[in-house]
Amino acid sequence: MGLREKLIVKPGSKVSLKDIDPAYSGDYKSAEHAAADIAANVEQLTSLQRKLYGEKKHALLIVLQGIDAAGKDGTCWHVLSGMNPQGTDVTGFKQPTEEELAHDFLWRVHPHVPGLGQVGVFNRSHYEDVLVVRVHDIVPESVWSKRYDLINDFEKLLTDNGVTVLKFMLYISREEQLARFEERLNDPDRQWKISDADYKERALWDKYIEAFEAALENCSTKHAPWYVIPSNHKWFRNLAVSKIVEETLLDLKLQLPAPTVDLNQIRQQYHQALQADPQAEKDIDKKEKKDKKEKDKEKKDKS
Repeated sequence: MGLREKLIVKPGSKVSLKDIDPAYSGDYKSAEHAAADIAANVEQLTSLQRKLYGEKKHALLIVLQGIDAAGKDGTCWHVLSGMNPQGTDVTGFKQPTEEELAHDFLWRVHPHVPGLGQVGVFNRSHYEDVLVVRVHDIVPESVWSKRYDLINDFEKLLTDNGVTVLKFMLYISREEQLARFEERLNDPDRQWKISDADYKERALWDKYIEAFEAALENCSTKHAPWYVIPSNHKWFRNLAVSKIVEETLLDLKLQLPAPTVDLNQIRQQYHQALQADPQAEKDIDKKEKKDKKEKDKEKKDKS
């Protein structure tokens, strides 16, 4: 059984997060053990994104949710590191503005859905409106309880229009969260992430777990599945997310579009331009030799 099958929340199933080990790492024993596979996944994602962008028949929306310090930012950084920024957009949904609150809860989300050929990432998402809103009693249950069906309808609309939706719940233990809070406290490069609300939210851990379980149960569908990613080990989180995204894009059988010009004619124009510029020919020859030398060295290092 692959990671995708292992970590998916099957539609209609009951979810008990206490039965999932946040330190699970499958067949991998260490970051060093997983490093080569993570690198291969990221490299494959670079190629697949290029095809997605060129073909413009599909879009990909990645939703990242998790308790504070679960690793949403880190997942964006590591998994998407090989993607071309021109075809990628990351949106973080913070506390709604006054204008956003004057509209329905999905109003602020829809403009950030990726268009065909694009990859969109939601770092927090529309699920905040059945998580934070529920935990803090911002609206009554009679309001937030109806949002599960509205979310499912919204995501079905997206998938019907060519958007593949992948949703990842990054799951860490309470102990791991506290350890990460300590890391932030002692790391000047990450102290800016510290918030007065961190420990107030931590005190509501059980309520958040209950809210997450309800969201996973109600909104993991065939067209837009949820995956619970054990994330105590950051390297396993990166491995699992990158592998699931890779396999999902491979299922789309993406193809680069055929050239829209006569390549033979363009080659003739190229050679004519090259002959008219002897220095350019020398520079190109020099670059080709340098590139070959670097590739040979890379192959040798990998062997």
